[in-house]
Amino acid sequence: MNGWFDSHCHVQEEYTEDGGAVLDRAAEAGIDRVVCIGTGETTSRQAVEVARASRRRASGPKAWAAVGLHPHEASEGTEGMVRVLSEALAADDGVVVAVGECGLDYFYEHSPRGAQRTAFAEQIGLAHQHQLALVIHARDAWDDLFSVLTSEGVPARTVLHCFTGGPTEVERCLAAGMFVSFSGIITFKNATDVRAAAALCPLDRLLIETDSPFLAPVPHRGRPNEPALLPFVGATVAEVKQCSVDEVRTSSAAAASAAFSVAR
Repeated sequence: MNGWFDSHCHVQEEYTEDGGAVLDRAAEAGIDRVVCIGTGETTSRQAVEVARASRRRASGPKAWAAVGLHPHEASEGTEGMVRVLSEALAADDGVVVAVGECGLDYFYEHSPRGAQRTAFAEQIGLAHQHQLALVIHARDAWDDLFSVLTSEGVPARTVLHCFTGGPTEVERCLAAGMFVSFSGIITFKNATDVRAAAALCPLDRLLIETDSPFLAPVPHRGRPNEPALLPFVGATVAEVKQCSVDEVRTSSAAAASAAFSVAR
């Protein structure tokens, strides 16, 4: 597997509607691995099914799943996603590689901050318990985020997804031992701080993602995103890192393989 690795996407609904064409388009664009991310009970169960379906397909990227509860939905409690996680792990088929996405979002605050912190702490505990990677969502909540992580302990393989901070925040993530994942935001004209952060992030800790169907990169901004557009993110990272696109493709795929403990 020498292609691109989309470390974070939400292709569940599109996969169901188009029969997997979204992954066929990804394969045509050179993506050979993806992690499909859950944000609650239903989407986590769908992510597991996408991962299993990828193993039945004759072609297209291999998929893995993350099971989690997004901070927007934290007030629902973690019982549903715990049920999905337990069932999926009991099957012992290796499709679940992470807990998440989970974390804190104080920009929208769709769930109360207390509920967000509780759900985040519980999911950190699940990552520790099952020795899975942890996928974190963080927006406008850095201090509380690191407070909870310090209290619960940072899992050995932790990914800060869709990084939106700057140099100070990326240094905090790296000091905590995290992998840092950059999305299409890095291509946006006003994302100067994000690009400065990427410049500081070592390639062996740098992942790339689409976060599809959200955040389509320039020049496709404004349309639904999908894994096939990942190379546009990689090209911008290469510009920032002053290296070749091939180096970013290879290094980011290796970093994602390490973060999620999947075969290279």
